Amino acid sequence: MLFVKEVDSRGQHAAAGVANLAILGWVALFGVACAVGPDYRKAELNSPKHWSRLGEGDGAATYVEEAEDLRQWWLKLDDALLSTLIDEALKANLDLRKAQARLREARARRAVAASAYFPNLSASASANRRYSTKNSGNSTGGTVSNTLSAGFDASWEVDVFGGVRRSVEAADADLESSEASLNDTQVSLVAEVARNYFEVRSFQIRVDIARSNLESQTETLQLTQFRAQAGLVSVQDVEQAKSIREQTLAQLPSLESNLAFAEHSLDILLGQLPGSLHARLAAGGQLPKMPSQMAVGIPADTLRQRPDIRVAERKLAAETARVGVATAALYPSLQLSGSIGIEALTQASMGNGFGFFYSLLGGITAPIFYGGRLRAQLEAQDAIREQTLFSYEQTVLSALKEVEDVLVAIVRNRERTEALARAVEAAQNAALLARQRYGAGVIDFQSVVDTERSVLSLEDSLATTRADGILALIRLYKALGGGWTPETAPTQTERDNP
Repeated sequence: MLFVKEVDSRGQHAAAGVANLAILGWVALFGVACAVGPDYRKAELNSPKHWSRLGEGDGAATYVEEAEDLRQWWLKLDDALLSTLIDEALKANLDLRKAQARLREARARRAVAASAYFPNLSASASANRRYSTKNSGNSTGGTVSNTLSAGFDASWEVDVFGGVRRSVEAADADLESSEASLNDTQVSLVAEVARNYFEVRSFQIRVDIARSNLESQTETLQLTQFRAQAGLVSVQDVEQAKSIREQTLAQLPSLESNLAFAEHSLDILLGQLPGSLHARLAAGGQLPKMPSQMAVGIPADTLRQRPDIRVAERKLAAETARVGVATAALYPSLQLSGSIGIEALTQASMGNGFGFFYSLLGGITAPIFYGGRLRAQLEAQDAIREQTLFSYEQTVLSALKEVEDVLVAIVRNRERTEALARAVEAAQNAALLARQRYGAGVIDFQSVVDTERSVLSLEDSLATTRADGILALIRLYKALGGGWTPETAPTQTERDNP
């Protein structure tokens, strides 16, 4: 700048005064050993050593010290289309993109909070031209005067009691919470894509079952019509056969509607228009086989792996830091400000022969009477911190419950699937024998009706139960916190103290 080309003794005194005030501010800043308000300490959680339900059933889930790698758990299902759809969802899902935008916001807000550590500097410049007239007898004269000025202003509120430090601490925790929230969104997204995908496959299988039974019932109807024309059975048998066939036919619209709904949900998860995936899904597919065993780590692994618990814990850290911010408002604040500049009559004189000015100000502001507002704000913030603590504890308990529930669901689902598979095989044999015996005139048509109804019901129940087993497996992977990649591996200390 022009005005610092030469500085006379007054400028040197001003600079020295500013430096002295700055030194005083830094001494005051670092002279306080710690910021006011509570220091955050991570809450100790008494997590169980083992899952209570692992010993039940046929050992579908087993305990191991190291849980299996859950970062890309969907690859274990060995479905290429599912893996492709998940990759597309991770790039295009709107909820995930919103979470990424919230993370950007948190980073910016952290930078805003940290800016309070530094002085505020501003520059100013002005030019003034003034014309004045003077009447003297019959003549009129005038003068023109120019004034040019330029300068710097500085202000700084010294963080004596740590209010700024606590604000930055809260912003850091908010940033980490946003990062964990992004991970949690990814975990939920992957699980939702897999769930909707296998719901599509389940409804496709159930539609195929209904159509297969419809073909079998159509053959039975034709057989009944032939026997009625021959006078071997009454028209009542024909009407019963028609009734069974129409009941099965009536199930198809409902199944096909649910199939379309599941496809549309999958479209939205991938950020696409409804109906976009229909052609890719139309080929159909089978449900994957349930693994014979699943390695489930210790509960402490789950509490550390799950990003929603990390979100709740970081929110607690942020609200604890904000108690310090509210506490600092009860104490005095030290403010330093100053300005330095020059004035000249012409632009040429800005480098020499200018007028120099400066001002320095140090002030302390202390709250005396605010009608109890500051104390009430502190009390409110402490109550918010306590609520967040309870939410954190509730999140931990819910996470443990979620895993325990799904372990029970997987074991019981396996038992139900095995029983239904045996029932379906028996019902199919019974239906085949019933049609053969009816064709031979050995039994009446009611036996055929009962066996065909039983086959359709049991086959549909078996398909639904197998789908429920896959969905329970997906819930287990989600409950264990799978679907995202931790930046660093946990230490043994972290494993012992989640």
